[in-house]
Amino acid sequence: QVQLVESGGGLVQAGGSLRLTCAASERLFSMYARGWFRQAPGKEREFVAVINWSGGSTYYADSVKGRFTISRDNAKNTVSLQMNSLKPEDTAIYYCAAGRVAVTTMREYNYWGQGTQVTVSS
Repeated sequence: QVQLVESGGGLVQAGGSLRLTCAASERLFSMYARGWFRQAPGKEREFVAVINWSGGSTYYADSVKGRFTISRDNAKNTVSLQMNSLKPEDTAIYYCAAGRVAVTTMREYNYWGQGTQVTVSS
């Protein structure tokens, strides 16, 4: 069964850092774009960051640009999201996803993880 499993979420104070990791169960994901999305309470799920299959191209939502960094290790089938200078408004469930194309739209992603909670206290 194809799986994406996120880890690394938790509670952190504003200004702090967290590193999320998403592990894939199959090597086929080394050829997929990988994205991070998040959903805050009462809000729709939104795009955060994406990286193409080779790691040579990345794109970020304006709200996280300069604070978050997405990276991948295809040898380990993992993608990471380094989150620095966290703000209370970054509080959300963070989901990783895999898709054929490195885009910002959720419908283009075929595989999703179960999510990991990130809570930033003020």
